[in-house]
Amino acid sequence: MTKIDGRTKTAAAAQLNESLRRLQTDRIDLLQFHEVIRDSDPDRVFAQGGGMEAVLEAQKAGKVRFIGFTGHKSPDIHLMLATASKHDFKFDAVQMPLNVMDAHFNSFEKRVLPVLTENGIGVLGMKPMGDHIILESKTVAATECLYYAMNLPTSVVITGCDSMPILQQALHAARSFQPMDSSHVAALLAKTSKAAEAGQFELYKTSHQFDGTYANPQWLG
Repeated sequence: MTKIDGRTKTAAAAQLNESLRRLQTDRIDLLQFHEVIRDSDPDRVFAQGGGMEAVLEAQKAGKVRFIGFTGHKSPDIHLMLATASKHDFKFDAVQMPLNVMDAHFNSFEKRVLPVLTENGIGVLGMKPMGDHIILESKTVAATECLYYAMNLPTSVVITGCDSMPILQQALHAARSFQPMDSSHVAALLAKTSKAAEAGQFELYKTSHQFDGTYANPQWLG
């Protein structure tokens, strides 16, 4: 899997080919449009001469199997799914934040996840700890964050592992996970509701701190 930022056909094609070269492969299983975080992004991707043209050509040529997109800013923008539908296109996968804070504030879980499951689109849940910032709220433990994310109807939960202890923590959570009943879920959400209400622990939604293409707009093409 890899991601591209290019919104134009030229930029998308160049980034895709660079990924193939660097990954030393002739085919990518899942290619995702990265950081769909602006209101204009969906229309740019699907415009004439837009990035989707390059990706569809690559798919036809056998360079790409499945197509998706990622984003962390707003569920409204993630409903790029509607723009796709207007162009008779269906994404194979969508990546978005799913965690104990998101459930309370501008929620991908509430607004986007049902659309994906209803339409059989793969769900890549990211930021189960909000890049560790959720842990700074002192409301939930890391393992609880992972359990909550794994309890959702996702295809995969993505969690960063930057050290052996963190990797071991993730492995422990995966091995010990048991589906949670509604009372257990409600208890976790009750612990995080107050801290989550203004998005202060979801800076990827409320600031530009995590927006790589904001700092580097040239990547968009």
